[in-house]
Amino acid sequence: MIEQVRIENLGVIAAAELDLAPTFTVITGETGAGKTMVLTSLGLLLGGKADAALVRTTADRAVVEGSFTVDPDGPAAARAEEAGAVVDDGELIAARTVPAEGRSRAHLGGRTVPHGVLGELGEQLVTVHGQSDQLRLKAPAQQRAALDAFGGAEHGAVLADYRQAWTAARAAQQELRAWEEAEGAREQEVAELRAGLERLDALDPQPGEDVALREEAGRLGNVEDLRAAAEHAHQALTGGDDVAGAPDATTLLQDARRVLEQGSRDDQTLADWAERLAEAAYLASDVSTEIASYLAGLDADPQRLAWVHERRAALADLPHENVDAALAWAEEARGRLADLDAPEEAATRLRNAVEATAAERDRTAAALSESRRSAAGRLEAAVGEELTGLAMPGARLEVRLTALEEPGPHGAESVELLLSAHPGAPARPLGQGASGGELSRVMLAIEVTLAAVEATGGNAERRTFVFDEVDAGVGGKAAVEVGRRLARLARGAQVVVVTHLAQVAAFADRHLVVTKHAPSDGDGRADGEAVTATDVRAVDGENRLRELARMLSGQDESDTALRHAAELIERASVQP
Repeated sequence: MIEQVRIENLGVIAAAELDLAPTFTVITGETGAGKTMVLTSLGLLLGGKADAALVRTTADRAVVEGSFTVDPDGPAAARAEEAGAVVDDGELIAARTVPAEGRSRAHLGGRTVPHGVLGELGEQLVTVHGQSDQLRLKAPAQQRAALDAFGGAEHGAVLADYRQAWTAARAAQQELRAWEEAEGAREQEVAELRAGLERLDALDPQPGEDVALREEAGRLGNVEDLRAAAEHAHQALTGGDDVAGAPDATTLLQDARRVLEQGSRDDQTLADWAERLAEAAYLASDVSTEIASYLAGLDADPQRLAWVHERRAALADLPHENVDAALAWAEEARGRLADLDAPEEAATRLRNAVEATAAERDRTAAALSESRRSAAGRLEAAVGEELTGLAMPGARLEVRLTALEEPGPHGAESVELLLSAHPGAPARPLGQGASGGELSRVMLAIEVTLAAVEATGGNAERRTFVFDEVDAGVGGKAAVEVGRRLARLARGAQVVVVTHLAQVAAFADRHLVVTKHAPSDGDGRADGEAVTATDVRAVDGENRLRELARMLSGQDESDTALRHAAELIERASVQP
């Protein structure tokens, strides 16, 4: 709900402050006085497009500030806080600055925000219906949305179930289609996996075989060097012909151990060394034995070496980093083949999913169609009742549901609103076959009917509805009924109406008048040209009677008009 709007330097308005009633506020004034600027200010607060041409001639910028009352736990407050705004005890301040040059700025709850955030907030709090919106319901999508909105919360739940079922059915169909389209790719993958496994199985590599073969190749290719090294080491450890007369390493170690043991009587350190030398002698003896065994088996084998080279080349040709990686791939490949070799099982599962989700989609589509037929009947009756009250007793709204070839994202039928403007007239699409005044009343009847449902939709926010001269082309008794219906709507919502009709204005709880006046001395541009100014003021009592009299006859001093105005207010105060 909008509590207050402050305007500075917007068009003809130098400064104005609008205090809106929580129920029904009406805005009136002479043609050209600046009522449009009041609505423009609301549009800016709701994230509308800013134009530097809106800035008052003598100013460098225009500013609009609005105070909103929101539910602290509602979605509007949540969105504002998400944008960094501060919601102070249910009050939210929004502002829009439009410079004469440069880009506009938007503020919400003390923070600078993109103007789109104001738009998102406005969608949750305010609905604007104006003459330009009379064509809003011509689009089939908007007509369908209007019917679904009229259906209420229970219908909305049915619609949500259908959308979920339709989405699931579409996803199942896409998955099956992708599986079928990938059949050729799967066959190629199977062939590649089998060829790779056959090649690997033919080689039959063993874990770590490539490492072992590399070491063996090195040994077989350097037999003589290895033999010379091993023989020299063996002779040094055990003695031999090449070192005749020289004691072997094992004997020297034993002699050193014995000498240390003899001296260990006086120093334990020597005993420790003797013990360590005994271990070294044992190790030297073992190593010499192993070297002898190594020399006995170290023979040149050209055939074995050739085979090792061939085997290594075959293993190196595998498309893997090493033998262990090839064996790991083989294990994964066999598992993948097991899945690909049973395509019918996967296809059957996917086809079953398509059938099940399609059945659920069709079931929820039938439920949605039935709910729409019910809502369509109620909408036709409700709008028909409104049209009768608006002096169009023979007019009839028809909601036509046409089955689609197959269910779509919004249901199994299209929705079209048609109007029969008078008895016997064929039903035609909205906007065709009706005069401007008739169309205004029809649109008002539809919008008030839809807005009444929206106002009682269970939302904790008190929603605001703005009607911009939607009563154009209406007069007399029909005008009174327009005011009565707007007042009825204001019982559950905030209603702001711009009107030329006294019959409508008489029903308002607060009456604001936009007045244009000539500039005072010194008020003008630097070149001396005068600038027209506009005021917005609340009227009540005698002043309100005079405004209504002006609207009735153009003369606010006419006794007849004043009496008529007083009668309008008296009748409007009676509950309909």
